[in-house]
Amino acid sequence: MRIGVLMLLWLIALPLRAVVEYHPFDNPEKEQAYQTLISELRCLVCQNQTIADSNADLAKDLRRQVYEMLQQDKTEQEVVDFMTQRYGDFVMYRPAFTLKTGLLWLGPIVFLLIGIITVAILARNKKAASQDIGLDRQQQNRLDDILQKGEED
Repeated sequence: MRIGVLMLLWLIALPLRAVVEYHPFDNPEKEQAYQTLISELRCLVCQNQTIADSNADLAKDLRRQVYEMLQQDKTEQEVVDFMTQRYGDFVMYRPAFTLKTGLLWLGPIVFLLIGIITVAILARNKKAASQDIGLDRQQQNRLDDILQKGEED
């Protein structure tokens, strides 16, 4: 009974240990910029989450860094430039279309088109090859003779 009560108290107290990040802003524009930035920056640990969605320690550090930079009156572009200079284009959750990232954006479309063209060419060649199999008169007569001899045996 005593173990049950202790377990219940432990379960009730567990949410009290939760840490909630709170970053106070002096104006709503900075808060909006903060929310926009943390939803555009990738967590470098999780890689498939933004720093807004991640609970990794690095994501927490990056959120704090964004907050501090906005408190220093840095613009959104200055924060993005700092992060990309420090961590590379990979830190952007949706990287901009540049010459360097063009292959990433256009690669799937190019490979899809190459695949469709390849399948179309192979299908056309197979269809043409199946139509060219016809025998001339002499070959047809020889085939008929062979088949008749096979039936007689």
